[in-house]
Amino acid sequence: MTALLEVKHLRVEFPTRHGTLLALDDVSFDIAPGEILGVVGESGAGKSLTGAAIIGLLEPPGRVADGEIRLDGRRIDNLPYDEMRKIRGRHIGAIFQDPLTSLNPLYTVGRQLIETIQTHLPLSASEARERAIDLLRQTGIPAPEARVDQFPHQFSGGMRQRVVIALALAAEPRLIVADEPTTALDVSIQAQIIALLRRLAKDKGAAVMLVTHDMGVIAETCDRVAVMYAGRVVEVGPVQAVIHHPAHPYTQGLMGSIPAMDDDRERLLQIDGAMPRLNAIPSGCAFNPRCEKVFQRCCEERPNLMSAGATQAACWLNENNQEVAS
Repeated sequence: MTALLEVKHLRVEFPTRHGTLLALDDVSFDIAPGEILGVVGESGAGKSLTGAAIIGLLEPPGRVADGEIRLDGRRIDNLPYDEMRKIRGRHIGAIFQDPLTSLNPLYTVGRQLIETIQTHLPLSASEARERAIDLLRQTGIPAPEARVDQFPHQFSGGMRQRVVIALALAAEPRLIVADEPTTALDVSIQAQIIALLRRLAKDKGAAVMLVTHDMGVIAETCDRVAVMYAGRVVEVGPVQAVIHHPAHPYTQGLMGSIPAMDDDRERLLQIDGAMPRLNAIPSGCAFNPRCEKVFQRCCEERPNLMSAGATQAACWLNENNQEVAS
């Protein structure tokens, strides 16, 4: 199936007085219509930054320095601000972690939904209001006819997040970038939002990029998963393969730190050390100072993604398996 979103060799830089910081380095992946790709990694890995680059909302002075982002075959990373604004909302929906930053406290949720709908779709005010009520209903908000005229502060955290999702879906976008959409929500609300994202992908054929640090959410929701470390994708593959047969030592450490129901270990595995700062990324494989399987080449040469059984991993341990991925 042809990819809806293609990210090729994406490089994001932050110029500073002390030199240029490389925040994303050669990031490549794609997402097909109806597919959910999970993007996982520790804080600082570059997950949210990748999402921000895709939707054209990099915080200055951050900039896309190299590579390209294509939506439905059309390049979007080099568009003027006003052009990108038309695509954002209409073709790309964004769901952010904190609903309070996405909603205007001075306007009712209905007004915000109706404005978004009418910006992108040729509907009258009454038709847009009907669509707003229907979106609230689809996202599981009870009594949407009454709640459409309420303000954000009258909604609970979970309900506000559903309003944000309704806003993201207002113009039926082809791609949804969801950045930690279930963080800080209780488990029952989390499950409903996961079910909603899955339904969107299945019924509407939307491509979903789900950024999270929660492997439970990844396992339940995603078709494939990309693992990021220090601004690079270090492993990518079908979700079950990455979870049960990880090929990169970093992914193995992530999976080993998750408690299993049938596990009687007294201590969880842990990855010693911390993610390197952007101005101190080591040469070779960025994970080498924390890796238990490190050898000389890891400190000198940086591996690209290569075949590692059912997944692709950027690790020299897999070099004998194959041909390097393009």
